[in-house]
Amino acid sequence: MRTSLKAIAGLGLLATTASALALMASPHGASSAKAEAPKAAGPARVDDFLLADQNLFGRQLYWMGQDKAVVLVTYALGDKQLHADAPALMALKTAYADKGVEVMAVDSRIGDRRGPVTADAKAAGIDMPILFDYEQLVGEALGVTRADEVIVVDPRGWTIAYRGPVDGAKAAVDALVAGQKVALSAVEAKGEPIAFPERAKSAAFAQISYAKTIAPMVEAKCSTCHQPGGIGPMPLTSYEQVKGFAPMIREVIRTHRMPPFEPDETVGQWKDDGRLSPDQMKTLVHWIDAGAPRGEGEDPLKKIDFKAPEWPLGKPDKIVEIPTVKIPASGVIDYQYPAVKNVMTEGRWLKASAFQINDRQAVHHILSGVAPSDMPAGDTVASSPFTTLLQGYVPGVGYQKMAQDSGLWIPPGSGLAFQAHYTTYGKETVENTKLGLYFYPKGEEPKYPRRTFGIFDFSIEIPAGEREHKEVAYIEFPKDAVVYAFTPHSHKRGVAANVSIRYPDGREETLLAMPRYDFNWQWDYVLAKPINVPAGSKIITHWVYDNSSRNPGNPDPTKTVYWGEQSFEEMLAVYIHYHWAGETAKNPRDDYDKLMQANLMLDVMDDNMDGKLSLAELKGGPQSPGTMLKKYFNVIDTNHDGFIDASELAAAMKLLPKRGGGRPAAAGPAPAATPAVASSEAKAAPAGGGR
Repeated sequence: MRTSLKAIAGLGLLATTASALALMASPHGASSAKAEAPKAAGPARVDDFLLADQNLFGRQLYWMGQDKAVVLVTYALGDKQLHADAPALMALKTAYADKGVEVMAVDSRIGDRRGPVTADAKAAGIDMPILFDYEQLVGEALGVTRADEVIVVDPRGWTIAYRGPVDGAKAAVDALVAGQKVALSAVEAKGEPIAFPERAKSAAFAQISYAKTIAPMVEAKCSTCHQPGGIGPMPLTSYEQVKGFAPMIREVIRTHRMPPFEPDETVGQWKDDGRLSPDQMKTLVHWIDAGAPRGEGEDPLKKIDFKAPEWPLGKPDKIVEIPTVKIPASGVIDYQYPAVKNVMTEGRWLKASAFQINDRQAVHHILSGVAPSDMPAGDTVASSPFTTLLQGYVPGVGYQKMAQDSGLWIPPGSGLAFQAHYTTYGKETVENTKLGLYFYPKGEEPKYPRRTFGIFDFSIEIPAGEREHKEVAYIEFPKDAVVYAFTPHSHKRGVAANVSIRYPDGREETLLAMPRYDFNWQWDYVLAKPINVPAGSKIITHWVYDNSSRNPGNPDPTKTVYWGEQSFEEMLAVYIHYHWAGETAKNPRDDYDKLMQANLMLDVMDDNMDGKLSLAELKGGPQSPGTMLKKYFNVIDTNHDGFIDASELAAAMKLLPKRGGGRPAAAGPAPAATPAVASSEAKAAPAGGGR
């Protein structure tokens, strides 16, 4: 289980010195109220949580610390009292909309799901975020017993000021808005009871076996990172360590931060899904609620000699050392382009790669690519001369495996070039990165050439201070394809993302939903079952950015932010991993990639997806292609219909001045933006090669 240094600073030291007291005082899981006879009772204080709403946007309670009050309404599908109180609930929300009061519903009832609940709320006239508590851990912690209960929370100390029917909430909210202290007032709610089956078992939580249940769970889900040499900041390799960090473990489970795997549990199925199951989440939290008892039996974790492997995928077939770089304590570092000549004495099919980073704080990302055999001598190049993009390192993920029986051909005599983005963090350091390459056995080749295409929207424009700014981009597939993975990427202001497909007949399906995107954990999300993408389909990505002071990772909420390479700027990117239908490693279709690349500029700026660009869609910073097109809009719009269509855009792009690498000046950072393209060396690859 992995967590952040910031979380440790806030909770870890307290946990290790006062965990026993914290556990004894915990109000969670101790309620003995029965669903059929609930009473107005519950905790005096609310712990942090994160839940996805009906729009698959993650809402975290403690991000609302700047608000005057947070109002939570317990929801249950079809509840008559809730429907009757809908006008009063909406009046409460409207009255305080501009006074720093957040109003949200929380649905903890077993069996309630997003689609029916959204329709039910619309029918009742309830227009507010509805958070789905599928595991019931938040409802248990809040002491929820009935629907239509209003819980008023004071963010100054996360204490509860009022709980009961909506008609009694106004006085508490008024007092909090006025900055007054409010003593808890509790009145029984009038909605139908909500059953919490685990409450009836709370007396047995202390009997959960550490040795037989908890320790094996920690070993499987946590200790792979939280061990000596692992990327976790503290070890979890004994009972004492697990108990010491128990309050933090409970918190990162309720906020869905650990183990770090970001897709929403209700959308899609994924390979290498390392999350705790719902039952595991409840078991671990309930064991902690009971005081994290040691119980009987030896500690299984102490029997294991934990030590992180030097290479997570085993010893590589070839290790490439990237030239060492000295990173200063402060300042902005431009992208670096180190290169290594003559890496390959013979051509091989790449199956996987792994990076060994000695200072993770200093490395934002590294991309690797095949460089031509005639690359100039020296340790660096002017810009990345990739003929084929290989794989990369991003925070949280140090290795990548080719999916779906695919591979990349690396020609003989070629070198490797890198795009390295280093960041300063207040301490001078030296980074000596190594790249491990894993090949298919000699004489064996993959079924398919590995292809990666990036949806990159260079026209994003995120206003200063805006909490939930939305951007959209897409790419249309010109030919039938098979898609098997996605890799979303933004910087510190990106907080949620999803990927969907719109088929030629207009049907739309969500493929990946990330209610809370975390820059520190960037994964390849590999579908358990690849999807067939018919020609004419659009792969669409929606992003939400938080450029307000509420976002703890925001470098500067006072600035409007545009596309840029540095972490204090922003990006909108989704890498699609795929192959073309019918192609093989022996018979690749690189020409189809070129067709798709030709559509990229229009597709990423076409916010309303009507196949043409209006003046309003041409936005972004000074270097945005949208800004340049807007400047010459009347010239480019040759038929003067008020739009730029695909043919007009193609003609305009031919006239734009060129700069380094032969890219249009407005095209922005490349090599990651372009799909793999065949090199002259690759054309000599066995059986046609794969690029």
